Amino acid sequence: MSHHANIRHDSQPENPLTFPVSTEGSHIPSPVITRRTRTASMSERAASNPVQYGKVKYFCRQRGHGFITPDDGSDDIFFHISDIEGEYAPRHGDDVTYKLCHIPPKMEKLQAVHVVITHLSPGTHERWDQPPSPTQDSDQAFPHVTQ
Repeated sequence: MSHHANIRHDSQPENPLTFPVSTEGSHIPSPVITRRTRTASMSERAASNPVQYGKVKYFCRQRGHGFITPDDGSDDIFFHISDIEGEYAPRHGDDVTYKLCHIPPKMEKLQAVHVVITHLSPGTHERWDQPPSPTQDSDQAFPHVTQ
């Protein structure tokens, strides 16, 4: 049984270009800046930023994004699938390092880039060369939601 059934209660059809669900206190930025759409100057600034540390709060391969809870206690940080480095798809509880990148147009919000898993959480981790497991995505996508 999917946890997603408990999340969306309205009758409007889900638009594949929007993300109607957010985790507690975490919001998907708009527009979503991917590695491919980031300008060279944005990439250079992000690469020069200090390394940050945190844990994966949630990640869904099917939606292509997730959130990191920073170790310093600040607000959760959005990350896009294109900014994950390494051979495994992240899971809830993985320790990660990342750098921060400002999100246009106002450059007020931040997202994590250069995300690297430094310690795998317990459980099976999928490699990027494996097809996504529907149960793994739905089980970890919203770990705080109970049935």
